[in-house]
This record gives sequence, structure tokens and C-alpha cells, in this order.
Amino acid sequence: MIRNIEFLRFARGIVLCHHENFDGTGYPGGLRGEDIPLEARIFAVMDTLDAMTSDRPYRAALPFPAARAELERKSGTRFDPDIVEAFLAVPESSWKVQSEVAASA
Repeated sequence: MIRNIEFLRFARGIVLCHHENFDGTGYPGGLRGEDIPLEARIFAVMDTLDAMTSDRPYRAALPFPAARAELERKSGTRFDPDIVEAFLAVPESSWKVQSEVAASA
């Protein structure tokens, strides 16, 4: 999708690998653990948190505690547990502020 967009060349590996699962069950390459680029492991958590806590045409946003519980549940399988731990160390009030800033942009 971004292959021919030169200024996004640095992001190609992130886009390609953010659906790889920490336990090796993801795609497209079946990468596992630290074989998945760090940036893709971070983006996987960010993207999922954003998706769960944002309204979608087909469902309302989940409350942050529900999204948090899902990240914790998938830590070590879908997500890098160190990345999940770092994200969940950020106070919920900070996520709410960031969400409001993003919504107003």
C-alpha cells in the first residue's frame, strides 16, 4: 500500500509487520518475539488501543478499562508483554487527554 510512497519508506517494515503476533501466530511472515521489529510491536499495541477506544460505524468505543483488560489478556500472545506493560504504566487520565486532542484535530 505504501511501497511506492518514498517519504514513507521508513514505515514499510512497521506496516508490514504490525499484524505479527508475539507468539508467532501472526502474519505475513509468522515472526515471533523480538524478530518482529520493535516499532511494529509498539504500533500493534497503539493501533489496537486506538481501535478499541474509538467509535466505529459498527460499534461504540470500549471504555478504557475494557481495552486495558484486553491488552492484558493478549500480553505475551498477540502483544509484546514489555510493550503492554509500558503502555499500561501510563495513567488512564493521560490517554483520555490524548484522545480528546486527537478528536479535536
